[in-house]
Amino acid sequence: MKVAALQMVSAIDRETNLARAHALLAEAAAAGAELAVLPEYFCLMGAKDTDKLAIREVPGDGAVQRFLAEAAREFGLWIVGGTLPIEAGDDQHVFNSSVVYAPSGEYVARYDKIHLFFFDNGRERFDERRVIVPGSEPVLFDLPSRDGHAWRIGLSVCYDLRFPELYRTLSRQGADLLLVPSAFTHTTGAAHWELLLRARAVENLAWVVAPAQGGLHENGRQTWGQSMIVDPWGTVVAQQATGEGVVLFDIDAARTAASRAQLPALSHAVL
Repeated sequence: MKVAALQMVSAIDRETNLARAHALLAEAAAAGAELAVLPEYFCLMGAKDTDKLAIREVPGDGAVQRFLAEAAREFGLWIVGGTLPIEAGDDQHVFNSSVVYAPSGEYVARYDKIHLFFFDNGRERFDERRVIVPGSEPVLFDLPSRDGHAWRIGLSVCYDLRFPELYRTLSRQGADLLLVPSAFTHTTGAAHWELLLRARAVENLAWVVAPAQGGLHENGRQTWGQSMIVDPWGTVVAQQATGEGVVLFDIDAARTAASRAQLPALSHAVL
């Protein structure tokens, strides 16, 4: 199954971002992708954290969700909308949600980011808890690909990557493909991004598709980029450093099966 990790450098205007996302989805579809995954905050990298509140959507409806459903139908793609802000029950907070649409435009799944980023090195400070409410449940969905394999896909977002217990939970529920749409900071990305992605692939003997924000944004933030696809043996098979683009690769269920047969570590887990 050909998959596409879409790298963006999202701006502060939602409509501009949706137009760029549409162009990247069109490119992915033209290249033969079946699944296209957008990065975290693909629809908005606001001037301030609270800008998310102004574009929050109700579950199942809103401009961004309609865009994703229509694009899935237009291009015949499975689309994972990296994240968008979904109402969380009050005027001051949202869920940071990843949503999945089938090629029919049908809504398939929603995952609310569980682990909320906090970082303070004295020069940079980020605290998602100010505006975002954490989710509580792991989420998977099934994708029957054109080659006849039924992919079991586990959802996660960005800072979740530092918590291996989430991915082991997804693996125990049958995941053979893990998605990690992200907006890693340049500082933490340079130190840990590839290391963590390869570790999650190796630990779970699963494919990892990680689309990222990658560049200097209109709001002044610099994200790390390096969108990549990692195979079940931990090899980076495709990536893009910075800037907007589409990272493509034909992932193979046979490679997953071979890795798990050679090294059946999942069956050896004790705890």
